[in-house]
Amino acid sequence: MPDPIMPQNPGSDRSMPREFGGYEIEAELGRGGMGVVYLARQIKLNRRVALKMLTGHYGREELQRFLEEAETAAGLHHTNIVQIYDVGENEGTPFFSMEYIESGSLADRLRTGNLPPREAVQILLSVARALHFAHRNGVVHRDMKPANVLLDPDGVPKVTDFGIAKRLTSDMALTLSGVVIGTPTYMAPEQAKGTSRDVGAAADIYALGTILYEMLAGRPPFVPHESETAIAMRVIAEDPVSPAWHRPEIPRALETICMKCLEKEPRDRYATAADLAEDLRRFLDDKPIVARSTPRLLRRLMRKWPIPAVIIAALALVIALVHFAQPIAPQTASHEAAPTVAPVAPAVPAVPEKSIAVLPFENLSANQENAFFADGVQDEILTELAKIADLKVISRTSVMQYKGGTRNLREIGKELGVAHLLEGSVQRAGGKVRVNAQLIDARTDTHLWAQSYDRPLDDVFRIQSEIAVTIAEQLHAQLSPTEKSAIEKPPTTDMAAYELYLRAQALYADTSDQLHAREKLPQAAHLLDEAVARDPRFLLAWCRLSKVHCLIYWQGHDHTEARLELANAAVQTALRLQPDSGEAHLALADYYYHGFRDYDRARSELAIARRTLPNNSEVFEYSAYIDRRQGRWEEATSNLEHALELDPRNFFMLQQLALAYEAQRRYPDQTRTYARALTIIPGDPATRIYQSLVDLVSRADVKPFQTTLATLIAEDPAVASDVDDPRDALCERTATAMNRALTNYPRDGVATNGVNFPHAYWEGVFAHCQGDAIKAQAAFTEARSKVAEMMEKQPESAAALSLLGLIDTGLGRKEDALREGRRACELLPISKDAIDGVALAVNLAQIYTWTGEKDLAIPQIAAVERVPNYLSYGFLKLQPIWDSLRGDPGFEAIVASLAPRNSTTP
Repeated sequence: MPDPIMPQNPGSDRSMPREFGGYEIEAELGRGGMGVVYLARQIKLNRRVALKMLTGHYGREELQRFLEEAETAAGLHHTNIVQIYDVGENEGTPFFSMEYIESGSLADRLRTGNLPPREAVQILLSVARALHFAHRNGVVHRDMKPANVLLDPDGVPKVTDFGIAKRLTSDMALTLSGVVIGTPTYMAPEQAKGTSRDVGAAADIYALGTILYEMLAGRPPFVPHESETAIAMRVIAEDPVSPAWHRPEIPRALETICMKCLEKEPRDRYATAADLAEDLRRFLDDKPIVARSTPRLLRRLMRKWPIPAVIIAALALVIALVHFAQPIAPQTASHEAAPTVAPVAPAVPAVPEKSIAVLPFENLSANQENAFFADGVQDEILTELAKIADLKVISRTSVMQYKGGTRNLREIGKELGVAHLLEGSVQRAGGKVRVNAQLIDARTDTHLWAQSYDRPLDDVFRIQSEIAVTIAEQLHAQLSPTEKSAIEKPPTTDMAAYELYLRAQALYADTSDQLHAREKLPQAAHLLDEAVARDPRFLLAWCRLSKVHCLIYWQGHDHTEARLELANAAVQTALRLQPDSGEAHLALADYYYHGFRDYDRARSELAIARRTLPNNSEVFEYSAYIDRRQGRWEEATSNLEHALELDPRNFFMLQQLALAYEAQRRYPDQTRTYARALTIIPGDPATRIYQSLVDLVSRADVKPFQTTLATLIAEDPAVASDVDDPRDALCERTATAMNRALTNYPRDGVATNGVNFPHAYWEGVFAHCQGDAIKAQAAFTEARSKVAEMMEKQPESAAALSLLGLIDTGLGRKEDALREGRRACELLPISKDAIDGVALAVNLAQIYTWTGEKDLAIPQIAAVERVPNYLSYGFLKLQPIWDSLRGDPGFEAIVASLAPRNSTTP
């Protein structure tokens, strides 16, 4: 009688179906013990997918295993995990469809030989973060191997095949006792023993060690030329030789990381995949790793012979002395505030051959008003090229900086990290348009292709599509039917609507400064309303309109339900027009992020958007901001760095990366990032002041800030309101500085963390710090009336309630202040928002301090300092807000713990 668990005739049913449910089958991709995988087209959404189904005859447990695989994998939404689209059953055959990755697997890549160490680490870092995400969600993979790490066209790794994964908290056993589940070459010793109950997240960490080993050495620890049983026995009984035995040039720190993953006992490996990822990141940053190599010779001897304890101790001492005599890396403190020597910069990645930047086209029209039109032609070609996954295309923000003036194409190519440049010109006259375009190899300044187009004006979108397709051909980029169809579809048929959209886009792009955004965002919304009135099917205009409304809401200019409804109406219209549009799902992610702080739903929408927007830096940028809000600071930093690869001269994004470094107290990285930003906009006042503040926050040194501020105001008094922040002025601790900051602070206030801080609030704070109780009372009374008006419109605004608590503290309304401050933290805790939640927690610490609750204030500050935040050493050391705590041992211990090492503090 056949085994009911296995197919009765495995491999006998090799005829490929043409259709399956709502899918058209194109090709077979592979077969395994549980089923077959096809390349298919999902008819309804016209997208290519990998379709996995069970074939032949199968029993109940096999079906249970398959459905568990689908359920497990579908619940994991992460940048580095293959996305499951659909799960179902068709005519008795269960199936699921998933993201199709065309470029192959890490196993394919390794067939060409070992990888350079930094490339290997970058791949494993992403995989480790993906597995940490899975482990946090209760899932262990249990079959990690190079074949299950796919590499997308950009080289981004994606973990697939959770087919034998299990819920860490599940009681359902998916294996029979004594049955080995996994691939012996990559399995952990506890897994090779065949008992499922001992196989946890540590097994995945062991597997990551074997993958790293193979990437470095060009072969796994135990080469699979023996039987599976023999390999499993070697995994259980033998220690692998170091990868450096095969390749002596492997860095010692990387050897240590690898061998720690391969420890026999789970408890001796990295505790979590996140710990492994941290050491990998430290290696990339040229910082000392945390792991230390284990005296493996001693352990081997102890297993084989019973050695007296005194000999064991002596041998351990000898091995330890030998080990520590040769440090793994320079012993620099991991959070040192201001080291004298900056870390070595990471190696510059090679320029991809299939990479391009579309430079601004020159406007040759007699009417200079047509400059928007010329920008639109260039932008549309860029947008269409960016839809091609086989290309690296630089984002609009970076290329627009080369508009006008003399161009050094080789230098531009180096600055943008691309091999090719497209430039051209546009001339519009009456109802006709002439477009000239030329493709240049930026490395040699060689012209590869050029073409002129003379067409009727309403044919301009076809010209743009033709250019994009031609460029793809010139660069030998693979262009899928879906990508070609997307490129050929014009954004609108109404040229007037298109020009309105371009003008709105220019306004939206200039709203990172909240003072300017208050004026420009409503103007952009008005232009976009006109555009969609002219063409109700203008998808991009609807998407941009939703984003504009969300930003107005988020920045506090109109924080009302009505504004959110406008945003929702716009994005829902876009989704009705094109349900699978990446732009529409990106706008929906923006809506969930800015409208509701619903970061999980926003992340899901970003995953959908990325499928059709492979070169869109906003996808990675939004992912970074979500990571940051969720307290995933390393992932946030990594995503921002990735976004900057696609948009390397994005000034705003560089500022955000610098702020991410500051919260993590990575001050040298922060300083370096500001220096990079100043190469884009030399002399930018805000960046210069931010750069000077690094010394203030890290070392409590106000002199660079004072010098820079005085210089900037002398150069241009109009910048005073942009560069003189009251919080920084407090650190100067003088009436002169506080009066100066009040003079420079806008009378209408400034929105911070989602609420507008009125001018009167800072009047009250400064008066309180100077001991002027009468002036403070009057100022806080005025500020309270303004905030109360906000509260009437937004009764559940945590930010407004927290600000009210600060004001009531100044007014001596202790109980009200305590209630308001605590309630704000309940409405928006750190666990829900790691930026604004921390800001509210700091406010509560200030409330406790000013109301005399020292025993509550100090633990509150300590809790804040356990997570990345902006309450720095400099602020605690200098701001008079905290003066009542000075001299308390608890407070002084916190301040001392943040002080820069090996330096004299003020």
